Formats: sequence, C-alpha cells, structure tokens
Amino acid sequence: MMNNYPFSSNSPKSFNAYPRSDFDIESGTIRRARKFRNSSFHPIRMVKSLANRIHYYYKLHPVLVFLLSLSFGVTILIILSVYENHYKMLSNYRKPDIGFNDNPYAKLQNLVMVAGHSVYTSSNCGKVDGEDSWLLMPYQKHPGQAATFLAHIQKGIDIAAKDDEALLLFSGGETRKEAGPRSEAQSYWSVAESEGWFGKEETVRWRALTEEHARDSFENLLFSVCRFRELTGTYPHNITVVSYDFKKERFAHLHRSAIGFPESRFSFVGTPPSLNSREAALKGEALVRAQFQEDPYGCISKLLRKKLGRNPFRRTIPYPEGCLEIEPLFRYCGTAPYRGSLPWAQ
Repeated sequence: MMNNYPFSSNSPKSFNAYPRSDFDIESGTIRRARKFRNSSFHPIRMVKSLANRIHYYYKLHPVLVFLLSLSFGVTILIILSVYENHYKMLSNYRKPDIGFNDNPYAKLQNLVMVAGHSVYTSSNCGKVDGEDSWLLMPYQKHPGQAATFLAHIQKGIDIAAKDDEALLLFSGGETRKEAGPRSEAQSYWSVAESEGWFGKEETVRWRALTEEHARDSFENLLFSVCRFRELTGTYPHNITVVSYDFKKERFAHLHRSAIGFPESRFSFVGTPPSLNSREAALKGEALVRAQFQEDPYGCISKLLRKKLGRNPFRRTIPYPEGCLEIEPLFRYCGTAPYRGSLPWAQ
C-alpha cells in the first residue's frame, strides 16, 4: 500500500542526482554552461553576407543575376523620374487647377503693356485730362501733362484692338502716399472705363487687366511678364511697351536686355511729353538711364532706394509666385546680364 506523505517539515526532501550544470560522467567533472553569442544587429556583417550570396548566385547563374539587377535598376530610375516630375508639377503650380482649362485668357499670346506714371485722385472721372485730377510730382506739373497719360491709355487700347491675341496690361503700383492706397494701374483702367475704352469696349475691355505692384520701369516690364504668365498660363510671344518716346532706349535696350527677351519680338511705342516738360524730361531721363546702365536690375544703387520709397503702404510683392520658371531672374542682382535659362530664349 502506498503511503501519502503530507507536505510538511517531516516530509522527505528531494535531491538532485546530478548537478544542474552539465556533468561529464566519464571524467567526473562539471562542464561550464555555454554562453550564447550576442544577437544584436550588425549591418556590416549583414551586407557582407548578402554580397557573398549574390556573388555565389552570380557564379551559378550569371545571366539571370545580371538581368535581375538590370530590371531592379530600371525600376528605381522610373520611380525617381515619376516623383521628380510630380514634384516639379507641384512646385510650378501652387494653385488649384479648377477651371484652369477654361481660362478665358489662355489663347492670348502677346503682351501690350502700358507703363503708369501717375495716380488718378479725382472723386469722379469728369476731368480725366485735367492736371488737378492727378497726383503730380513737382517735375510733372506742366500744362498738358494729364493729356499725355490719356494718350498712353488710348494708344495701348488701339494696339490691343488690332491684335485679337493681345492681353492689355496697365502696370504700376501704389507709389504715392499722398494718393492713398490707389495704384497707377487701376487709375489707368478706371480712366479707360470712363472713356468707354475709346469706342473699343466690346473687343478690348474683357482682355484689359492690371499689374499693380511695379515701382519702376524695370518692374513694369518684368512684373507684367509674370502677370501675363498668371493670366494665360504661358509667357508672351511678343511684347509691346507703351510709354513716353524718350524712354525708348531704356525699355527697348536696357530693360529688354536685362530680362533676355529677343529683340525681334519686342516693340516700343512712344508718345511725346507735354511741350513745356520735354527739356526737363530729357535731362531726367539721361540721369535715370545712366543709373540703369550701372545697375540694370535696380538692386544696388540709388534706384533701389527710390524703389523702396515708392512702396509707402508696404505692399508685399507676390511675384515670382505666379511665374516660378523665372524665379532665378527675380532673385538675380548684378551688373552683368542674367545668363540663366529663360522660357522665351528656348
């Protein structure tokens, strides 16, 4: 009969016949327990092991390994190319594409830019040709000066009316504190509106807009090119600038060369200043032209200080947000012409 022993202090104790360590029966000694190697991750060993495996398979099947390697490389190149194109597309178009294909200005190819010279301050448009209706600088206060602004507006409308593919832009920012937050460009557009677009409202008004940030003649041109890109989705094929006739050298040579636009696709149309102001205007133009010859981009001389002074309301310039393809041109500052890639030079 089997006896049951309670679990108490009088119960027989168990004993180990052999030590828990490895015991060598033949020698009668205890073997030390094996120490397992550290299983931490070793990337260098892993790479070497992988390389050895590839080398081994290459010896067995060289053609197969070569084809697999080639396929892997081509796949990586295709993936990188897709991501690069996607990134460029996102960078160049930071605005929704909703309705972009229906842009009413997408078919316009040529730019007609009228450079602003003053701000219209009258509360009504009854006397657009009167000097009292415009904010004039001391050097502009001559009889007939307001009529010259009107001539620029009409000339721009006439040129655009003869070209169904032309976009008309009035260019000029809020340059005078005394005029309040009114831009030169909006002044010209409002005057054109009050004059019924000189009989060409039906054909021109819908494609006449404004560029309202330019602070000097160089920005009139550069900013209008960017504005054209915003409105049409492309850059102008031809450019026509309307201003005073004595500014032809400044626009057609200095500014055009600074942005690298082809001479064969650039036109300048000038109108005369008032008779009483011509002599003073020619002297002033010679001075400004010399400054632009030394500082073509208006970024390092008196031209820069003058430009900063023509932003009394501290407007933030939005460009080149709408024309990122020529962003380096906007950032460039030097005495030598810009040598980078430009869309219209290709």
